Amino acid sequence: MAVRIFNLRGVPDDEAEDIRELLQQDNIDFYETPGGNWGMSVPSLWLHDESLEPRARALISAYQKERQVKAKAEYARQKESGNNRTIFDSIRENPLRFVIYMIIICGLLYLSTVPFIDLAKGE
Repeated sequence: MAVRIFNLRGVPDDEAEDIRELLQQDNIDFYETPGGNWGMSVPSLWLHDESLEPRARALISAYQKERQVKAKAEYARQKESGNNRTIFDSIRENPLRFVIYMIIICGLLYLSTVPFIDLAKGE
């Protein structure tokens, strides 16, 4: 029976490719299902042989731990050098976009709460 070993939804392309290569290098036979035309299906990697599941999961887990350590180290390096990007950098780069988004958010909040406020007042 087939076993799903890795969900590809929301996974960066480089990570998905690394997982595929990792499984191929270890001679683990797998197949991939796409997300479908409208994204209704779950894109995943599946094993044909469920007896390989523990080995495949161990490989994927070790890879993800290594990737996490690298990402944290990169973030710490950027933070230390002052190159990490913050929300304030984004606002500084494009203040008009920030203002437009805030107007839209405030408008949606207003439209969402006015009926309840009017109801509370008894109108």
